[in-house]
Amino acid sequence: MVATGSEATIGRPAFCEGIQYFSESWPEFERYGQVPIVDPATGTLRSVTDPAAAYQTLLTADALRYLILQMTASKASGHPGGFASCAEAFAALYLLGHKNFPTEVGHHAPGFYSALFLDRSLEQMGIHTVQDLRNRFREREGLLGHLSGYIPGVLSPAGPLGQGQHFAMAGALLNPDRLFPFTVGDGGLGEPYITSAFLHFHTAFPQVTNFLPVLVWNGYSQEHHAMCSTWSNHRMVEYWQGNGFEEIVLVDAKTFDDQDQPEPYVDSTSFSFGQRLVFAQAVLAGVQQAIQATQAGKLTVFILKQLKGAGVHARGSKSHNLYAQHTLDNPDVVAALQARALPPVAWALVRANLERAGGGPAGRIAVTESVRPLPPLGTLKLQEFPLGDKQVSTTAMGELVVQVGQADPAFLVSNADGNEASGIANINRGLKIIHPTPDPLYFQQPQGQVYEPLSEDACAGLAAGLALLGGRSLWCSYESFAINGLPIWQTVTQAMAELRRPTPSTVCLYTAGALEQGRNGWTHQRPEVEAYYAALMRNGNVYPLFPPDANVTQAAYEWALGTSNKGIAIFASKTPLPIRTTLEQARQGVQEGAIVIQEMPGTSTVVFAVVGDMVLLPVVEAAGRLAEAGIGVRIVSVVNPRRLCRPSDVAWETCAEPDGEFMSDARFEELLGGDVLIGVTGGPLAMLEPLMLRATAPRRDFLGWRRGETTASPGELMGFNGLTGESLSQRALLLLKP
Repeated sequence: MVATGSEATIGRPAFCEGIQYFSESWPEFERYGQVPIVDPATGTLRSVTDPAAAYQTLLTADALRYLILQMTASKASGHPGGFASCAEAFAALYLLGHKNFPTEVGHHAPGFYSALFLDRSLEQMGIHTVQDLRNRFREREGLLGHLSGYIPGVLSPAGPLGQGQHFAMAGALLNPDRLFPFTVGDGGLGEPYITSAFLHFHTAFPQVTNFLPVLVWNGYSQEHHAMCSTWSNHRMVEYWQGNGFEEIVLVDAKTFDDQDQPEPYVDSTSFSFGQRLVFAQAVLAGVQQAIQATQAGKLTVFILKQLKGAGVHARGSKSHNLYAQHTLDNPDVVAALQARALPPVAWALVRANLERAGGGPAGRIAVTESVRPLPPLGTLKLQEFPLGDKQVSTTAMGELVVQVGQADPAFLVSNADGNEASGIANINRGLKIIHPTPDPLYFQQPQGQVYEPLSEDACAGLAAGLALLGGRSLWCSYESFAINGLPIWQTVTQAMAELRRPTPSTVCLYTAGALEQGRNGWTHQRPEVEAYYAALMRNGNVYPLFPPDANVTQAAYEWALGTSNKGIAIFASKTPLPIRTTLEQARQGVQEGAIVIQEMPGTSTVVFAVVGDMVLLPVVEAAGRLAEAGIGVRIVSVVNPRRLCRPSDVAWETCAEPDGEFMSDARFEELLGGDVLIGVTGGPLAMLEPLMLRATAPRRDFLGWRRGETTASPGELMGFNGLTGESLSQRALLLLKP
């Protein structure tokens, strides 16, 4: 019998306010539900084989299912189906004390929120009752539709598929004494880089096995059957074995079905209660087996095969979303809530277990809930190159990177295309490429700090994940290829803007911009990387930096290392280019946003505001032509365009570790005011947007990248894009005409 919330008030825990339905009893509760099975002293189950452990695991799974549907239906929005199919596995891991639990499935957010509510983590957000949970779901400054670092106990963001494994591997690498289980959806398994990332990571770090993928094999993706839904159990096991996994633990709900469900994927909540207990015991034993295998140094996966939507309002992909009709009055929702209803005393038991598990609420004990101590770097030794000297910016930065790695053993550099190709072979020499085959010719050895999978996603993912979880890292990429790793980097930086703790900024070095890469023709044209960053600047914690020379490149990296919760990308050339600044000027340019690198008086003033390094070559030539004609010229290098934005253009106030430093109007006018302003970039014009919005020069123009072409030299490519000394000077003269 089911009672409504208003009818079942006697003995009801206060946190249950907002629960719509209670049952009067739960089978076998008098036998197995009298004492919480989690030991408060150890934070884990007293015994995995005790029938009460399986019973209370099952009870926890149904409590999670109930809360998921109660919460999402209160807004007729959200994703209950995927998590519902793995509720027993999640409950088992939590009750065994493992709360460092990321996911690659953003649609599992309601399940995570339900667990974090029950273990009292969400009380930090003022969420004390189920009514609060309902009210704050999918609301601003509440429980976002997908997981975010804003929420206590959430280790990482989750959204785009194929990202969660990077967070789990980063956590495992930084915290060898903790297990990092994480859920992977069978829909997401279609993303090929998930298992390739596992394999490369395991080859590089064979000793790191304290992460556990939990494959939610429920037969359905978001709107249709999963592409692996036709696989047999044997084929699924072979797939994971073929990707380097030594221990594959698979629990198939169909094995326990006593209701003759005809399909290969079945719903365990339809079993008889006795068989539900047998199934829960199998899941619990399987999870324990998988945990022990990770502890024994085996690369392990736990697979739970159960129909999507098990125990909620619908099954299969129809359970994925709630739609407008799925309110709390919808017959399917009502029926599911009543079927999953628990008595008040059972809710109290579930909360007691989850609060004890792991030693306390995840919002207090998870590794991301405290600042990770970092070894001090001391004073970096920057080399001040003399004016006029020619140096490779990336190589100069590489020397600093080696110093960081030598001071911080956990520091890691990632690069998919090879450091030597980017002018930073010195990083390989100093820190060594991680590889099972020692070879001094290639600076590789099993113990190194340079991670080189041939995947930008894997490079960006691990580097960004390390920063998110409290470590230092550097992602290096040829600019044209970086686009493949940017989605996860963006996810992390946006999460960093919401974090409740400081963590090292995620730093990138992008070498060989469009003007170098574009010479290879259309295969290497990716100027949209810079346009991507131009848009991200408005987030408030993203800083694309464009040093004009090796001194500024060093200053840029020095500055980045001292920041927290930011995404910083340094765009620097691998070509030897003239030194145009002193170190003092370099630091000023990074901090202030721009620096004058050449100024010549004349009858009128043409200001060239330049984003980039190689593109300065034709600008300097144009300045010489104009000076010969008696025209004054000022060349301003725009180093940190985020500083040139108007404060109102950027969401800086809402960021963790907010940075409200912007160039004043007076200083902007001093640097960029003139009779003519010409913005020049070797990339897309989007990066010049701050100048377009603020410039007061009566006549102005903006010139940049159009497209690449196979050319014999960068100069020829710049000519193809209309960026020559002659064309720039002619444009200035036209603008000066009355």
